[in-house]
Amino acid sequence: MDYQAVVVQRPPRARHSPESRYWRQFKRPVFIKEYAPVTAVHFAPAKPHRYAVTAATRVQIYAPRTQKVVKTISRFKDVARSGHLRHDGKLLVAGDDTGLVQVFDVNSRAILRTFDSHKQPVHVTKFSPLTPTHVLSCSDDTTVKLWDIPSQSEIITFVAHTDYVRSGQVSPSNPHLVLTGSYDATMRLFDSRTGQCELLMAATSPGASPVEQVLMLPSGSVALSAAGPILRMWDLNAGGRCIRALSNHQKTITSLAFDPNVARLLTGSLDQMVKVYDIASYKVVHTMRYPAPVLSLAISPDSTHIAAGMSDGTLSVRQRQPKASQSDMADALTTGTYETFLGGALSSVGQGRVKAKTKSTFHGDVDELRVESRRAPRLREYDRLLKSFKYSAALDAVLRKNVRPITTFSLIQELIHRDGLRSALSGRDDVLLEPVLRLLVKHVADPRFGEMVCDISILLIDMYAPALGQSPLIDSLFLRLRKKVIAEIRFQKELMKAKGTLEMIFSSATLVSTPALPQNE
Repeated sequence: MDYQAVVVQRPPRARHSPESRYWRQFKRPVFIKEYAPVTAVHFAPAKPHRYAVTAATRVQIYAPRTQKVVKTISRFKDVARSGHLRHDGKLLVAGDDTGLVQVFDVNSRAILRTFDSHKQPVHVTKFSPLTPTHVLSCSDDTTVKLWDIPSQSEIITFVAHTDYVRSGQVSPSNPHLVLTGSYDATMRLFDSRTGQCELLMAATSPGASPVEQVLMLPSGSVALSAAGPILRMWDLNAGGRCIRALSNHQKTITSLAFDPNVARLLTGSLDQMVKVYDIASYKVVHTMRYPAPVLSLAISPDSTHIAAGMSDGTLSVRQRQPKASQSDMADALTTGTYETFLGGALSSVGQGRVKAKTKSTFHGDVDELRVESRRAPRLREYDRLLKSFKYSAALDAVLRKNVRPITTFSLIQELIHRDGLRSALSGRDDVLLEPVLRLLVKHVADPRFGEMVCDISILLIDMYAPALGQSPLIDSLFLRLRKKVIAEIRFQKELMKAKGTLEMIFSSATLVSTPALPQNE
């Protein structure tokens, strides 16, 4: 009969959903330290999807492949705000705390336009998605302005808000509609054709929180707002009615971002969490933890990078390596060639071959006898020693520092089944007994191994009681084991008291909630 290797009882792994496995592919985060809190991150829609990072008195343009700075724009008189790239990635608009709005040429870093009508800090500057020659700006002077870049003139000013305006965007479906959120706890939809506020949306609860961020779906029919830790959805077609309110964060939500397919919503918060929502069900499908409060958040248009700016001045960039499909490789090889011009008549030329992962089949004579070879499994060191009945050496092999405790206790369990634990522990001096005692001291309070540790400790005391007092090291380890057992017993007693108290509270609450039965007269 073949030797059966020691079965290591591994704890069951948590099963992740396909959604969670997808977002877990964004790993190997790159941390870049800035001089001040990172207040804005924005990816250019056009390839190679460079992204602008706004911190302190400068806006830096990063290359997504290398995470290196390719351009630095620092021509600001005060703290820069809301660096935003145009869809072609050639122009950048940003505001600052002096109230200036400036448009830069990314390549030359020259100032192309300057708008100076705002009297207080400008926290929002964005290009209009449908009219790239228009710029939106929202300021702490409670005004919202639309600017025309070619004529360097103001198109219109909205003055309906009564407090700081810290968020806003032009509708992705209508260039005349502007959605804004203010610290007056309201969200407004303006129309540049009439110059009036067409919709007013506000929470009905008293003491509502300031609106930190707003976002509109590409269809223009639903708007999202973040006020405090609450995320709200508003139906614009139904007159601005709130259709859903979610409170999954513990602190204020500071940033909202859609994935490229607009199927998932990412929210960043001061509770150091980024949560991913399913737009269809508004349920949280994944959560990412960050080392500091998140102030800004963006995801690249090709879904390969997630950039988050934090309050401690750290920029975190998580990357995902997409699997290149065979069709993508073929397109890359044939694009721009004469075969492509012919409409795919010679599509097989230059496409390359992908090696199959299947095993090669045997091709030989029909009557030929084939002997199938089976490779014997390679045993680990402790299995080889156990196979040779060297119990003490097998135990020493799993008492090393690089061996996991689940493996060590699995082998001890096998020695107990073989009735060889006493043999493995006998005949040890203080040097060989020390790792055994250190293992017991370390894991006596572990619920996975506590019962086995107690059995081994009783056996050791029975075997080495006559030798106690001869080695100060062994005596100190036995005393440490005794103290940890006493502390664990005390802790278990406190838990039992707490359990009894909770049971009394729950039973009394049940009696109070149960209605009294009417008495028959």
